[in-house]
Amino acid sequence: MADPLNNNKNSRHSLLPSFLYSSSSSMVASGYASSAPSSRVVIAAPREKVEMYSAGYYVACGVAGMLATGPTHMAVTPMDVVKCNMQIDPIKYKSVTSGFGVLLKEQGIRGLFKGWAPTLIGYSAQGAGKYGLYEFFKKYYTDIAGPEYAAKYKTLIYLAGSASAEVIADVALCPMEAVKVRVQTQPGFARGLADGLPKIIKSEGGLGLYKGLVPLWGRQVPYTMMKFALFENTIELMYKHVIPTPKEQCSKSLQLGVSFASGYIAGVFCAVVSHPADNLVSFLNNAKGATVGDAVKKLGLLGLFTRGLPLRIFMIGTLSGGQWALYDAFKVLLGMPTTGGPAPAATELAKA
Repeated sequence: MADPLNNNKNSRHSLLPSFLYSSSSSMVASGYASSAPSSRVVIAAPREKVEMYSAGYYVACGVAGMLATGPTHMAVTPMDVVKCNMQIDPIKYKSVTSGFGVLLKEQGIRGLFKGWAPTLIGYSAQGAGKYGLYEFFKKYYTDIAGPEYAAKYKTLIYLAGSASAEVIADVALCPMEAVKVRVQTQPGFARGLADGLPKIIKSEGGLGLYKGLVPLWGRQVPYTMMKFALFENTIELMYKHVIPTPKEQCSKSLQLGVSFASGYIAGVFCAVVSHPADNLVSFLNNAKGATVGDAVKKLGLLGLFTRGLPLRIFMIGTLSGGQWALYDAFKVLLGMPTTGGPAPAATELAKA
């Protein structure tokens, strides 16, 4: 492949995959002649519509994350309603099947979709921040580490990048999560977002929407760290040991299938790691003035780790797999490569 800067095949020592580079013709079309100084490197896949690691790239990833996350969370609202009620009232909602039965009997089919609006809005905002900022922080920390350490400690970069992104994204999610839990677990509290949000603000003030922020971080940050780091490493192992063809030579449909499988595997582990905090979030948002100590006392240590766990494993596995597949599908539609592999370091690009 021709070098995009000086057309010299022997001058490149980078180990970056070929799809990260534009051809010489695309550089000229973009206004970067092959003889121009290397003050700026355009990294783009063939026929790519978005310049890699540009502001537009991160915005595109954020939009893809929003479209992948909000609708998938809304789609599993019935399972989420049953899970939350099992966490809050285990005597009434003893199992998954009985939980569905009780809700259908008392509230009808509409009861299974309570809280769909705050779920859609909250997780759309969170997804935009989580995925878009993850791509930014992964590249940012890779540049700080440099190519040698970035390759050696890539899992730490995945963990740091996803944690940084999730801390910020949860600020957008927290108010909608507070409304969602109240609507789903307190019969008669509110019909939905339109009357639930002002009701909380009126009774507890604006800060009442954020009283579950710390437990939400406790649930979402470990969850996202596990989700992204496991996904990245599973993708690598899949192409190394399961798929006989290098990733860049695989069809897009096969790549999306690998994304779904890797995402589902990561989601199962995410559910287990984050489940105690998920129980705390549900408890604190449901009981006014409750503390973490109150939650542990009522739920018990074993209950904190196990109550509603099987349903959540199924729900989160499906969510995670679907989100990664949809996220990468949107990236493909925009002409970007599917997710997988460390971002190239700035020092590595300078050698190209």
